[in-house]
Amino acid sequence: MSKVFVNIGLSLDGYMAPEGMTIENWDTPDYKNWGAQWGALMGWVLKQQYFRENLQFVPGGETGPVNDMLRNTMERSGANIMGKRMFEQGECSWPEEAPFHTPVYVLTHEKREPWVRPGGTTFYFINDGAERALELARESAGGRDIRISGGADAIQQYLNMGVVDELEIALAPLLFGSGRRLFENAHESLPQFRIDKVLNTSDATHLRYVRA
Repeated sequence: MSKVFVNIGLSLDGYMAPEGMTIENWDTPDYKNWGAQWGALMGWVLKQQYFRENLQFVPGGETGPVNDMLRNTMERSGANIMGKRMFEQGECSWPEEAPFHTPVYVLTHEKREPWVRPGGTTFYFINDGAERALELARESAGGRDIRISGGADAIQQYLNMGVVDELEIALAPLLFGSGRRLFENAHESLPQFRIDKVLNTSDATHLRYVRA
């Protein structure tokens, strides 16, 4: 059966996104300095050759273990699930050929027809809950794994459902002090994890946890 996994960047104090990083402030990255903070959090990925190719940025970039890890994350994913907040922010910034190349199930109360993008990405807008989105993702993944892409609220829902098999966290050496925390609103009976792999770089420590 497909595994369900999370792959995200995180600050040392547990924030996935800095304060001020909202769709309303998307065109003002100097608001509460969220643009610089986000750049520092995700600077490691911007350097990778695979990321640059996938988002059709300028050519070049780093190769090596981190690049290979990033490629594996994308290639193992047969479907993605995300919250409406993440979708709205991405809709403003992704290239026409969105970087997922799989079905993407968006948790939302909005009713909207599927949005088909070049390159194999189709966004489906799911109005009847996280369980239904996961059911559809399993059906379409073709035996590949399912990535809960974010944001924090969506990940928390699936952690609380007890269905997350793996956590991949790029822990960046910076403190936000405020923003959107990953592990807020957690239930008492969360699944337990063990460390499976650690990859250290100067930009982030890449941690992989699997269900204990």
